[in-house]
Amino acid sequence: MNNLKYFKGSLLVTVIGAAAGYHIGGLEALFLVCVLSVLEISLSFDNAVVNATVLKDMDAKWRKRFLTWGILIAVFGMRIIFPVAVVSIIASVSPWEAIQIALNDPAHYQALMESAHVSLMGFGGSFLMLVGLDFFLSEGKDNHWIGFIERPFLYVGTIKFAAEILTVLAILLVAGVYLPETEQLSFMYSGVAGVAAFTAIHKLASFMGSSEENRVSDATNTAAKSGLGMFLYLEILDASFSFDGVIGAFAITTNLFIIAIGLGIGAMFVRSLTILLVEKETLNKYRYLEHGAFYAIIALAIIMFLKTFIHVPEMITGMIGAGFIVVSFIHSLMSKED
Repeated sequence: MNNLKYFKGSLLVTVIGAAAGYHIGGLEALFLVCVLSVLEISLSFDNAVVNATVLKDMDAKWRKRFLTWGILIAVFGMRIIFPVAVVSIIASVSPWEAIQIALNDPAHYQALMESAHVSLMGFGGSFLMLVGLDFFLSEGKDNHWIGFIERPFLYVGTIKFAAEILTVLAILLVAGVYLPETEQLSFMYSGVAGVAAFTAIHKLASFMGSSEENRVSDATNTAAKSGLGMFLYLEILDASFSFDGVIGAFAITTNLFIIAIGLGIGAMFVRSLTILLVEKETLNKYRYLEHGAFYAIIALAIIMFLKTFIHVPEMITGMIGAGFIVVSFIHSLMSKED
């Protein structure tokens, strides 16, 4: 019961969102809001664990900024502004005209969103692939969950740019073997853009971390291994997770407002869960939970690549991610008892 305090804001947003959904379309809209909320939570549960992994090493100032400004960017930016911006760019219309299309011609709006599907999956998949590989290829990694898989990765990690090379090879494989010629370039460009974004953010974070260490003499305060670089990293990470949910939402409803409400509620619960994991130091107590999240991220990256040429139901995507988290949590409990 004590943990419920972390979800007060989320529950308030849920009540307001449910009332707004009912006002828009009655019980049917309310049901769709609930479905979309569950979809977002299931797809982004591993996102909360990864966010907590980064946030636990951030200083209090930047952690607070992410948990306040980051919520606004995640809820309003990715779940409301992002779909409008995509349609605005694709259709070469103003954002206001894109909103008008969403209101007056939802079928056309959905078609425009789906036309960007391959590019979005390429960017999101490549970025998430690097997030996962960066964890398993890290030289300092000494705690293994599935040893026979993870230990060989440490040797691969000794190769310079190993994660980037593996990701680019995956991009070329999907583009060259599975995609039609008309979609190959857009997928490769967006995939390489995802690799470039990940690399640039990490370089920025490394630079700012070094600057902070030089500025602060007390070693206990140099945990600001964060700053603007890690803030941007977390926002792009959240955006990459959101691509799948936003695109999948249009398979459930074409009403932009219902999508925004449902995904916004889900995003709020993910943020609340992130705060809980950080403040309760849950990752320190359950040693394999972090591993499960990064396995889930790689699985999601692979699924995003697969979605460029086959249909993978969102329910399966969510179940795979949640499955890794649950199994790693159970195994962590068992290892504590031993």
